[in-house]
Amino acid sequence: PCTFVRLTGCPMRCVWCDTDYAFEGGEERSIPEILDSVRAHRTSLVEVTGGEPLAQKETPLLLARLADEGFQVLLETGGGLPIENLDPRVVLIYDVKCPDSGEHARNRWENLEHLKPGIDEIKFVLASRRDYEWARGFVAERDLASHHVLLFSPVHRLLEPASLAGWILEDRLPVRLQLQLHKLLWGAEARGV
Repeated sequence: PCTFVRLTGCPMRCVWCDTDYAFEGGEERSIPEILDSVRAHRTSLVEVTGGEPLAQKETPLLLARLADEGFQVLLETGGGLPIENLDPRVVLIYDVKCPDSGEHARNRWENLEHLKPGIDEIKFVLASRRDYEWARGFVAERDLASHHVLLFSPVHRLLEPASLAGWILEDRLPVRLQLQLHKLLWGAEARGV
């Protein structure tokens, strides 16, 4: 089990975004209140996500406080904001924006130099065969598989998981197929599960 801390706000507008409800609104909470809520779930794994969690100025402090309390901390970030000053105990899931996202030009390529080899993961959310081929070439060009866990995730309802799995197997890519398990278990619209 993993406790998700979903933060509001995102400077990107991926055309296939499934969390546009996190663009605004939400409930303002202090870091101590968030920590109390996370403790109440009694899980050791915590993922801070968004929107774009790094759009919140206090996110680095929240991540450090979670790690200080002994949680295994994951941060899922869209890759458009700096990551170099984050607590090294935090595992980054770094989402490289593929062409069909509409936000490809906002990738901060210099962030790749700050990822921790063997620890941080690089994620590609794929909407089409074109995205797949782009990601496959990007992975090969930068030799990413020799340093990082790579995740290929199909956009829900746009790219069939079986098609993506077939392409990965056919090309013998050293990547993991990542499905949004919560959508498979509880439905695409469920929140808080």
